[in-house]
Amino acid sequence: MMKNKLKYFLLLAVVLITYTSCKKENDYRYKFSESGFISNFDLRRYYKGSDLSLNPDIIGGATSIRGVVVSDFRSGNSVTGLIALQNSRINGTADSLRGISFNIGTAASDYIPGDSLHIKLDGGVLKRVDGILQITGLTNSAITKVASGRKIKLQAANTSAILANPDRYESTLVAINNAVYDPEPASDVIYSGDKILNDGFGLATLRTSANATFANAAVQPSGNFTGVVYVTGTGNSKKIEYRMRTAEDFFYVPMPKLSPAIISGFLVDPNSTDGNYEYVQFLATRDIDFALTPFSVYTSNNAGATTFPTLGWNTGALRTYKFNLTSGSVKKGEFFYVGGAGQRINGSASTVIPASKWISSVNYTTVPGADGVGNVTGNLLANSGNVAGIAIFEGINVTPNSIPLDVIFYGGANGSFYTAGPPEYGLRITITDKFATYAGKVPQEYYGKGTNDVSKRFAGFPAALSFARLGGVYKATKGGWESVRTMISVPLTNTSALSEIETGGVTTLIDK
Repeated sequence: MMKNKLKYFLLLAVVLITYTSCKKENDYRYKFSESGFISNFDLRRYYKGSDLSLNPDIIGGATSIRGVVVSDFRSGNSVTGLIALQNSRINGTADSLRGISFNIGTAASDYIPGDSLHIKLDGGVLKRVDGILQITGLTNSAITKVASGRKIKLQAANTSAILANPDRYESTLVAINNAVYDPEPASDVIYSGDKILNDGFGLATLRTSANATFANAAVQPSGNFTGVVYVTGTGNSKKIEYRMRTAEDFFYVPMPKLSPAIISGFLVDPNSTDGNYEYVQFLATRDIDFALTPFSVYTSNNAGATTFPTLGWNTGALRTYKFNLTSGSVKKGEFFYVGGAGQRINGSASTVIPASKWISSVNYTTVPGADGVGNVTGNLLANSGNVAGIAIFEGINVTPNSIPLDVIFYGGANGSFYTAGPPEYGLRITITDKFATYAGKVPQEYYGKGTNDVSKRFAGFPAALSFARLGGVYKATKGGWESVRTMISVPLTNTSALSEIETGGVTTLIDK
């Protein structure tokens, strides 16, 4: 009897799950048939790799699609015959912005960015042509323009993200920031043809038609690009084809100055109860005599962050702590350390880090930060709670407007670290493997502003009794990152050797 009841309940559970799943799908179908419109997000789900003839029975009762044009034929650099149309789900689902291209031949040039279109789908075919997912078989008669001048949502993405999820970015308007040409162009190189962009995460082919109005304009070596993304190929052969619409889709931004030292790791939770053993590891990209060229290092743990940092990195108190680096020396490729006076790898009973490697060590549990920036503290680097940061500056006379040479953030997503104001307050950033100081032509010079949101931190905290290793490859000649940093916890004990945090997946230099 009990076995029969158990079978009944299991069968009922399966039926309910199946019903719920079907109901969810049917709800979408009902919405499509009720409104007549389907989003790009949902239409793309129906494509399974082979040509799909479109009719209401195939696509959940939908008859049409609506969206905003992002392609632009006026400068002669759009893909022949293709309208790139992007939209989001009408139910406001997060991250539902998607694009699809429509091949309608020469009539595609009748439409410009910001045009709002309704397009009847019946009779069209959803297929890939030259790698681009598009709808063919429709004519201009299927299109109704209902408005113009609609606002276009601009996504920002790096090349790695685009290749990892091409359906999300294909046929949409995307900003690729802090990119350089690879190889570096000579002064007389023009846009016309294919050029390779490198944003530190991967490569994209910037394609410019010989007939584009800006084809003969000289390129500049680095900056922020805006364009329509297409992804061709499959698997490891996937490539990004990227098309600027006009010359104004490029905004020159100098790549980061070559920083003499970069942040390569840190210890937030050593095996000690008396404080004074937390530290930051740096990698020198050139020989440095700190007596001749001093630097400043700041930490920010945002402890008790209920107000905004009105003085930026100089806010002090429990929010930021400053070290001045004014003596000692280091050779290119060597690691050096800034932090507590304990000078040990993992707390009071652990291996000593040689004194020659310490450029600044301060008992922060009894001594305030340099120049009065920072109260005494037992928690120099946060190991829980709000977002925390580390920055290095050239010189010791740092102001709220000074731009760091290198900066990272890690930890939680909260804390009062930025306000748009007015007045605007925050912790300044620079161009790094994580941050861009412009999104297109819009400045975003603070952590938390624009695309420099909380997602750009190293999420979470390193494990207890572990060194946070930031492995990456830095270009020691030009500056910038050949491959980006990632945070990995390296477990430490009292007997751990220094080699455990200075070898094996650590940040390295490349001479380019």
